[in-house]
Amino acid sequence: MKFGFITLLLIAGAASAQKKTKVTQEKDMSSYLMVYFKDDTHGLHMALSPDGYTFTDVNKGKPVIAGDTIALQKGIRDPHITRGPDGAFYLALTDLHVFAKKAGLRDTEWERDGNQYGWGNNRSLVLMKSTDLIHWSRTILRVDQAFPGLEEIGCAWAPETIYDEEKKKMMIYFTMRFGDGKDKVYYSYMNNEFTKMEARPKLLFEYPKEVSYIDADITKVGNKYHMFYVPHDVGAGIKQAVSDSINTGYVYDAKWYDPEPKACEAPNVWKRIGSDKYVLMYDIYGINPHNFGFSETSDFVNFKDLGHFNEGVMKTTNFTSPKHAAVIHLTKKEAKKLAVHWGLKL
Repeated sequence: MKFGFITLLLIAGAASAQKKTKVTQEKDMSSYLMVYFKDDTHGLHMALSPDGYTFTDVNKGKPVIAGDTIALQKGIRDPHITRGPDGAFYLALTDLHVFAKKAGLRDTEWERDGNQYGWGNNRSLVLMKSTDLIHWSRTILRVDQAFPGLEEIGCAWAPETIYDEEKKKMMIYFTMRFGDGKDKVYYSYMNNEFTKMEARPKLLFEYPKEVSYIDADITKVGNKYHMFYVPHDVGAGIKQAVSDSINTGYVYDAKWYDPEPKACEAPNVWKRIGSDKYVLMYDIYGINPHNFGFSETSDFVNFKDLGHFNEGVMKTTNFTSPKHAAVIHLTKKEAKKLAVHWGLKL
């Protein structure tokens, strides 16, 4: 089968794909890449868009990387992708299969006792790096083994990365809890090889109420950092906190920024190429079938509701029910190479 073979640097010559490349700028970009997962596969999916409105899955709705080839739990969730200053693509994923018992991959619903460690209770993240979106290096990061005091974490979810221009390092941030406690977002810095954290994770933001909050997504706009996240506070939805610093000083804002009456999560912000408009995308898991919602803003104060996939201006052509996605820009050459690899006609 084709998917799974683009994973890992286990194929001959793949190491050459990790060479540094020219740093790209927005003026070089012409396409959009969405990474997402689906509950029925627990694998990585990719979709391309020439305009940021209509997305087409590169592999006809099938995974480009099978979760059982890269994750300890034989399934991944919550993929996030970003481009580093070296031109490489950094992919971070949750190592978790929520239907592993049903799939015959383990004998229990969860990896550990749910009464002690809660829902999901995974301990690993999957970290991958590529220069061409086809050949990937891979590391399974056991968060519980990374530093003393983390042995009893209850989960490690939804990792994302962002480049810290002051420290000149990739910062990783993700949801973590201890035992069956409250979910919170923590951060650390990655080594240059993107294989391990350099220090024990620190708390990124403290929600003012004693509730869990998850799924942080940080975007730098001008000299401000806009963090969207999901508090489990009278339901689940999208809130925003803003700071002058990448990893401290985020100011609580009580406003809900999604227009949805049902629960949603997994916010991701991306810019429309050549425009001052940004799109806030979120996974509306409280509806059946679940779908994505979109809002658009130029000032991060006023947001225009764009509706859902295939119910407004945002479209999918050959896939349905994506979950927890992230979008980045690609050059025309990068998009074409990825499309050709998977036999997709742009």
